[in-house]
Amino acid sequence: MAITRITQNMMSARSNLSLQTALSRLAKTQEQLTTGRVLNRPSDSPADTTSAMRLRAKLADHEQYARNITNGQGWLSSLDTALQTALHTVSRATDLSIQAINGTNQGAQGRNAIAIEIDQLRDSLVSTANTTYLGRPVFGGITAGDVAYDASGTYVGTPGTVERTIAPGVKVPVNVDGPTAFGTPGSDVFQDLTDLSNALRLGDMATVQAKMGSLQAAHGRLTTTLSDVGVRASRLDKADQTLLDSKLQMSTSLSELENVDIAQATMDLKMQELAYQTALSSTARLVQPSLSDFLR
Repeated sequence: MAITRITQNMMSARSNLSLQTALSRLAKTQEQLTTGRVLNRPSDSPADTTSAMRLRAKLADHEQYARNITNGQGWLSSLDTALQTALHTVSRATDLSIQAINGTNQGAQGRNAIAIEIDQLRDSLVSTANTTYLGRPVFGGITAGDVAYDASGTYVGTPGTVERTIAPGVKVPVNVDGPTAFGTPGSDVFQDLTDLSNALRLGDMATVQAKMGSLQAAHGRLTTTLSDVGVRASRLDKADQTLLDSKLQMSTSLSELENVDIAQATMDLKMQELAYQTALSSTARLVQPSLSDFLR
């Protein structure tokens, strides 16, 4: 049976290896407490590092979805305000038409006064139809211009859908084409108001009666559009809440992977400090080289 001879060099090498191992563990725990992170480099835990990278990628996607939702909410809020203003304007024009038909204002002078207010309402409605969000007309479709209607009430936008991605594979339209809200060109609410004003000045009450019906139809169209915008806004609000819940869950998972347990790490540090000091003391007593040891 072979007998292994333990030399001073072997004892020194093994003791040094043990000390270096203990010191490495101590340094790693100190680093974790200093940075507050368990994962400071991929080699700390390749599997956990991969999981953390995937979670961070998903969180980055969620941040983009959140920005898209915020942008979409801005569009829909602008649409909501504009449509409510348009509804108020059309309602006022309808009231004036009823007033003229009922003869509350008798004579050409009274009808002319109503016609002047109708013209002002039309100009106001054109301004409302050119409502913008971040420099883009919300009723302009995909136009590159800064208005949806020119001063004459002619649609100059480009019909198209502006969408925002709020989840993987989920897109929500955030705009309304002008013709959808205000009517097709040539028979839109702007033309109705123009015809109504002209009929009032001419005393053509039959046309006034007909245009009052057109205004009521326009009011219904605007109401329907407003309801649709409200449904889309509600959908974005729900998506935003779902996104917040998902982000919180992923952030918690990421924290569990990356962040250090301070209490546990502090306890580990104390134990490793004690173990290292004990190893130093034991090594100092056991390994006491002399001149004769080195001459062997």
